[in-house]
Amino acid sequence: MNDQIELYGANTGNSLRAAIALEESGIAYTARRLDLYAHEQRGPAFLALNPAGKVPTLIDHGTTPTLIINQSNAIIQYADAKAPGRLAPAQPGPARIRVIDRYFFFVTDVIAPSHAAFFLHQAGQGKAAAIIDRRVIGQLTYAESFLTAGFMAGEQFSMADISAFTIATAFRDRLDWKQLPQLSRWFDSVEARPAVQRGLNAFKEM
Repeated sequence: MNDQIELYGANTGNSLRAAIALEESGIAYTARRLDLYAHEQRGPAFLALNPAGKVPTLIDHGTTPTLIINQSNAIIQYADAKAPGRLAPAQPGPARIRVIDRYFFFVTDVIAPSHAAFFLHQAGQGKAAAIIDRRVIGQLTYAESFLTAGFMAGEQFSMADISAFTIATAFRDRLDWKQLPQLSRWFDSVEARPAVQRGLNAFKEM
């Protein structure tokens, strides 16, 4: 544990993405679990850090001024910059660009629509949400074609795998895994990674 870097979060896809990125990067941090059902994210102390009242939020007390990051994808970028080579090739070039390309595919074409569907469900717009959910499942199915060299962007585990894994986890009961042998193999191998397991458990109740 490291009080210099704190990660506030809960058992949500966004929070787990951030925790997995820190774990895979070997960055020491302290996880601060918030009880969303008790609305701890709406308390004045947390709102001072993140006025939107959402998780995750990372605080790096080792910078001047103190660094506060409120977006999970920005936390992944922070981890990549702090530990070059762990989440993407460190050197500019085609391999790094491929990682960034696949990373943003999952962020923009899969995760963002799934968030939209979630809010439509909450608003009672089930039919509209179902259309978007089918699109998300279609994009995850399409990602089978990415897995020609082991991971989503090549032979190395990367930030693309983190973004893909958390959304695939959310839809795991709705994917036809028998028709997706490469995606199934990839999912099991990522889930078995020790750093991924630590990230998945970062905000579990003790």
